[in-house]
Amino acid sequence: MIEHIISTLNGWVWSTPLVVLCLLAGLYFSFGTRFVQVRRFREMVRLLFNTDKHQKVGVSSFQAFAMALSGRVGTGNIVGVATAIGYGGPGAIVWMWIISFFGAGSAFTEATLAQIYKEEHHGEFRGGPAYYIEKGLRCRWLGWIFAICAVVACGVFLPPVQANGIAQSFAQTFSVAPLVVGLAIALLLGFVVIGGVSRIARWAQIIAPVMAILYIVLAVVVLVVHAADVPAVFMDMLRCAFDFRGVTGGVLGTTVAWGVKRGIYSNEAGQGTGPIVAAAAKVSHPVKQGLVQAFSVYVDTLLVCTATAVMILACKTYNHYLPDGTLLFASPAAELGEPGVGYTIAAVGTFLGQGLAGTIISFALLFFAFTTIMAYYYYAETNIVYLFGKGRKWKLAVWILRVSLLVMVVFGSVKEAKLIWDLGDIGVGTMAWINIIVILLLSPQALRTLKDYERQKKAGREPHFDPQVLRINNAIFWQKGKEQ
Repeated sequence: MIEHIISTLNGWVWSTPLVVLCLLAGLYFSFGTRFVQVRRFREMVRLLFNTDKHQKVGVSSFQAFAMALSGRVGTGNIVGVATAIGYGGPGAIVWMWIISFFGAGSAFTEATLAQIYKEEHHGEFRGGPAYYIEKGLRCRWLGWIFAICAVVACGVFLPPVQANGIAQSFAQTFSVAPLVVGLAIALLLGFVVIGGVSRIARWAQIIAPVMAILYIVLAVVVLVVHAADVPAVFMDMLRCAFDFRGVTGGVLGTTVAWGVKRGIYSNEAGQGTGPIVAAAAKVSHPVKQGLVQAFSVYVDTLLVCTATAVMILACKTYNHYLPDGTLLFASPAAELGEPGVGYTIAAVGTFLGQGLAGTIISFALLFFAFTTIMAYYYYAETNIVYLFGKGRKWKLAVWILRVSLLVMVVFGSVKEAKLIWDLGDIGVGTMAWINIIVILLLSPQALRTLKDYERQKKAGREPHFDPQVLRINNAIFWQKGKEQ
C-alpha cells in the first residue's frame, strides 16, 4: 500500500511538465548567457584553483568544486545509469548528455545567485535557493517551503538511495548482510558529519576527484578491450534517442523522461543542491564559482556517467524493458529482473572476471556514494541553519538531522531498491520544481552579474563584485564590503 502511494507520488512529481521545464530552462539559460558553458570553458578549469585570499571565511573554489562533485558523482553514475538504460534504453544516455550540456547553463545561474545572496554564519558561508528566494524574490514563505523540502529530501529521502546501492553491491559480491553494511556506513558517516563543513570539504577534495579519475581509467581499459564495438554503441544510442518509428518510437517519451530524470539526479543541475555548496566558496566575484560549478556538471555526466554507459552497452550486459514490463532486449550476460549495479559489474567482468569486477565496482560505489551522502548532509544542514540559524534551536535541529540521516542510511540498506529510488526521485523532483521556477524569475540578476564580470575581464581587471553598481539589492555580504 505504502509502496503504491510512493510510486504514484513519484509519477505525479516526475510528470511530463517537469521534464519539459528542465529542458526549456536549460535552453533559456544557455542562450541567455550566450552559451557561457562553452565560451568560458578554459576559464572554468583555471578557476578551479583560484580563490579570494582576502576572505578568511569559507572554503576554496576547489574544495567547493570537490564537495559539489562528491554530491554529483555517486550511485547515480553507476546504478542510476544502469536503470536509465534498463528502462529507457540506450537512447536515454543521449538525453542525459543533452540535459547535462544545457543544464550547465542552469547550474551556472543557480550557483551565481547563491554567491550573490550568501551569508556568513558562525565562521562559514551559507547560501542556496532558500536564501536567494528570500532575498532576491523577497518571498520568505517560499524560502521556508524550499528549505523544509530540502531538509526532508537530503536528510531523509536521498541518503537511503546511496546506502542501498552500496549494500546491494556488497551483498551481491561479498555476501555481506545489508544490515551490517548499513551500520558500518552509518558509523563512518557519523565521524565525518560531526566534524562539520571543514571536515567534509577536506574528505571530499581528496576522495571525489581521485575516485572519479580511477573509475574513468578503468572504463577506458574496458573500452579498449571492446574497441571494435564502441562506434556501433554510439550510433545505437543516437538512433534510439531520436527514433520516432516502430516500437522504439512508441517509447521515445520514456527514453527522454528516464534520460532527463537520471541526468538531473546525477548532475543536480537545476535541482537546487549545487548552489548550496557554491555559496560556501570564497571568491571575489559570484560568476567565478558559477563557472566552476558548471564544470562539475560536465565531469559528472559527460565523463563518469558516459564511462558507465558505454561499458554496459559495448559489453551488452543489460536488459531493456518497455513501460509495461515487456522485455524488449535481453542479454545472456545480464540477469532478468530489476536493472541495477549488476549491469556494471557484468561489463567490467568481461575483462577482469566477475569476482574481481564485483570487488572493484563495490568499492568504487562505496567511495562515490559515501561522499555523496556527506554532501547530502551538508545540503540539509545549510537549510537547517536557514530555518533555525538566528535562534538557539539550530544546534538541536542539526543533531536531530544527524541522527535521522544515520537512521535512514541503515533503513535504505535493507529495503528494496525500487521503493528507495522512488523516494529519492520525489525528493529531487520537488526541489527542482521550486528551484527552476525561482532561478528563471531571478535570471536578470544573474545575467547582469555575468555581463559585469565579462566587462571587467575585457578591461583587463581582476573582477570584483559590487552589487550596488548592478542595482542588486539585499546582497548583504557584498554590500558590507567585508574582508572575510
